[in-house]
Amino acid sequence: METFLIRALQLIMSLSLLVIIHEGGHFLFARLFKVRVEKFCLFFDPWFTLFKFKPKNSETEYGVGWLPLGGYVKIAGMIDESMDTEQMKQPEQPWEFRSKPAWQRLLIMVGGVLFNFLLALFIYSMILFAWGDQYIKIQEVPHGMDFNETAKAVGFRDGDILLSADGVPFERYDGDMLSQIVEAREVTVLRLGARSSIAIPEDLMQRLL
Repeated sequence: METFLIRALQLIMSLSLLVIIHEGGHFLFARLFKVRVEKFCLFFDPWFTLFKFKPKNSETEYGVGWLPLGGYVKIAGMIDESMDTEQMKQPEQPWEFRSKPAWQRLLIMVGGVLFNFLLALFIYSMILFAWGDQYIKIQEVPHGMDFNETAKAVGFRDGDILLSADGVPFERYDGDMLSQIVEAREVTVLRLGARSSIAIPEDLMQRLL
């Protein structure tokens, strides 16, 4: 039960972060273009709100809803999740969304997606910063590699450690390494502790295919 509660709390905290950043994108661009934001709500609040407050001299009310499926910012002059159509019947005001140029309205609408994209870039950048791009060099694989029958017919043997192709050392096992092999004239391997050279036929790619 304790594990379930911890996982549930982690899920809610993660959703909260995503919602705040997404809605914060809409909020930031709206305020940048002097559009009034009437409400900033974390999670949805049909019928009632768990918590709300409005800072002094602020046009925006901040709240926390009880349904953790998203959130919203209520922007003046724009029909959104609140479905407030009464405001649209009133004369257009300079601080409303509908009174702004098309390019400003577009930025306000895509601001949430833009901030989510920037968040993704930040998260992956921090992952690379913390752990980097780690791999084992192909020359340091202790037990060598297994080869298919086509490669064995050319001269490779299970357990061979690939060293280089035409004198160019291999770095890692990927598409570039395979290209090096099929385009090389000679591949050097370490076999049973001794270096051995394997002549690569010109039609190796066709054989493999």
